[in-house]
Amino acid sequence: MIETKRLKIYPANKNQMEAFIAGQSTDVLRTAYSEMLEGCLLNPQKWEWYAIWMIELKNGTHIGELCFKGLDINGVAEIGYGISEEYQNQGYAAEAVKAVLTWAFKNPEVTAIEAETDAENTASKRVLEKCGFILNGRIGEEGPRFTVTRP
Repeated sequence: MIETKRLKIYPANKNQMEAFIAGQSTDVLRTAYSEMLEGCLLNPQKWEWYAIWMIELKNGTHIGELCFKGLDINGVAEIGYGISEEYQNQGYAAEAVKAVLTWAFKNPEVTAIEAETDAENTASKRVLEKCGFILNGRIGEEGPRFTVTRP
């Protein structure tokens, strides 16, 4: 578990992930989170790199999730994140992303973390910039890609 001033952030276990998947209201999210669970089960030694990471306030209130999309052979992982609407614009996403970046870069295999966001999603771009990500000149499925490298 990673703790920050206001948050607790941790990779969900199998039962937590299954319950979370079952509670999703859209097929798109159920499918995406099911793929994460499948990645965990296929790569149990690298669970954290495929798991849904829960973001909670210190009092245990669930406010969002983040995830890595595996760790490739070059030591690069992609990160995704989301904060529930009622908790947005309070700095929680940047706080969570900064904390997991610190955790990730303690792993000597990790060379860089990438992210992509819709070009119109100014809030997400702001989070990435606050966390040290820079545009890397590539476009992904969701939009421009950003990278932060090992400090």
